[in-house]
Amino acid sequence: MFSILSENLYVMITMVFGSFVAGSSPEGSASIAYPMFTLYLGVAPDVARNFAFAIQSVGMTAASIYILNKKIALDWNYIIYVSFGGLFGLLFGTYNLVPYIQPMVAKLIFVSLWLAFGIVLYLENRKQTRIIYEKIILFSHSDRINLILFGFIGGGISSLFGTGINIFTFCFLVIYYKVNEKVATPSSIIIMTIETIAGFALHGLVIKDISKESYDMWLSCIPIVIFFAPLGAYVVNKISRITFTNFLYFIFLVQYLGAMFVIRPDLTKSVISISIVLFGFFFFRYIGSIQRKIET
Repeated sequence: MFSILSENLYVMITMVFGSFVAGSSPEGSASIAYPMFTLYLGVAPDVARNFAFAIQSVGMTAASIYILNKKIALDWNYIIYVSFGGLFGLLFGTYNLVPYIQPMVAKLIFVSLWLAFGIVLYLENRKQTRIIYEKIILFSHSDRINLILFGFIGGGISSLFGTGINIFTFCFLVIYYKVNEKVATPSSIIIMTIETIAGFALHGLVIKDISKESYDMWLSCIPIVIFFAPLGAYVVNKISRITFTNFLYFIFLVQYLGAMFVIRPDLTKSVISISIVLFGFFFFRYIGSIQRKIET
């Protein structure tokens, strides 16, 4: 047992930060762990992904138990319909995306898109007249379809990295439905908990491709995530919305800069990254400009 711990010391240190971020933001711990493992520690992408599903099934479950126990505000329509679509997206992505997409390029797209979202969220929050709701109001049939579709796409993203449905759907909930970030975040954590348990079961019981290396990393980090993921949920519940959004901007920026430092993209990958940032910026700005017909 001690040999397993010593072999995975850097993995454990990474998960201190990863699990805290998972419990305190719409980013799963894999958003920290996946690039660190694959690009810096030399862990194979499939091992990192399967570890992400395994460890989040523990850490995010612990954070979800804390959220439910403290009766923190949630949007259950968002949780139910996104989770439903996400399970189908996870299955589709596992068998139709994972074998064909280069992990490094996918990660570059991932961090570039969320940087764009962070910029748009910052600009939205600078508006003095920004309207914020505590849930999706006047929920309709079209909203069910939207959330199922967002969940399906997010599930496909999660199939690649072990995370993604939470932050992807969080973007739409905050920008399009204008839901309070402090409601959207714990709701997205519940969604990622459901998705990651399904992913762990899929790879562990159906595909059976979880390696001994993934299991050893998992066992090493269980005590860490059980403590730090709920701690993250506790902290974010205590701070103001403005402080929390500043924390989000910081995470998006550090995640992007860290990926650029580790990947050290060539000209082609740099152009891809800049293009995705610009596309994401205008896309999320457009989503934010759409006016839902709301009767109050």
